[in-house]
Amino acid sequence: MPRERTAGPPGQRRGRFSADRYALLGLLIVNPLVDPSQRPVIAHRGASAQAPENTMPAFEQAADLAADALELDVHLSADGVPVVIHDPTLDRTTDRRGPVAACTLAELREADAGATFSPDGGGSFPWRGREVRIPTLIEVLERLPELPLLIELKSAAVQHAVRRLLKQQDAAARCLVASADHAAVAVFREPPFLACASRRDIVRLLLRAHLAVPTGPIGYRALSVPDRHRGFPVPTTRFIAAARRLGLPVHVWTVNDPVVAQALWRRGAAGIVTNDPAKLRQVRDASWR
Repeated sequence: MPRERTAGPPGQRRGRFSADRYALLGLLIVNPLVDPSQRPVIAHRGASAQAPENTMPAFEQAADLAADALELDVHLSADGVPVVIHDPTLDRTTDRRGPVAACTLAELREADAGATFSPDGGGSFPWRGREVRIPTLIEVLERLPELPLLIELKSAAVQHAVRRLLKQQDAAARCLVASADHAAVAVFREPPFLACASRRDIVRLLLRAHLAVPTGPIGYRALSVPDRHRGFPVPTTRFIAAARRLGLPVHVWTVNDPVVAQALWRRGAAGIVTNDPAKLRQVRDASWR
């Protein structure tokens, strides 16, 4: 059984920086998610190999395992609250069915977000019935104020609510906002926000890198790309070199194999997004620190 963990109240300090200190020191600290000299281990939907993805247990386990940052996904509830869940429906990760966007926050809170997680392919469901709920984005920001976040917006509909929330929480300096949808990250391309490249941006840089064509003005601070897309490698040596010439880190998802991670780091990749942050942290620290 997963070990129990007692969480403190929202906003309790649990690590290196509280939210207010992070905002205060924002001009002095470089967020590792936008620093090409860093090799952050980024917990994919939390420590999702050990706990249900995109839940507080997964995020808190990632923090305990010393992940450098968290990656998470955000949708908008029917009553306008940014909630942390990957799919547009509840079907895969909870005991409920239906679109996330059709449910109020109160309705989403009724779903068991630990119901379907099984570490052994369906042999056991250790988090089922343990009051694991779909978290809100503000809950993650307040409960884990020390960790940088890579926030994936799953639709353009959630962008303005997330923008308001990051401003209200003074969290813009520690959050890198990403989306495949170019329109969804448009409002994050000006300070104090940090935007990641959209799919359109990534394709453009990939083509220009392989054609050796100069890159024009950009409005993003990092790239987050899959290791492979439809069988083809994305973070190639040329692609990463082109990004580095622009001063941009390239983060690669989702990588759980230490050998693959080491090869990417040697190629010049920055962050590795992984379901198993403890394993990759150990490999990274043994090889580069």
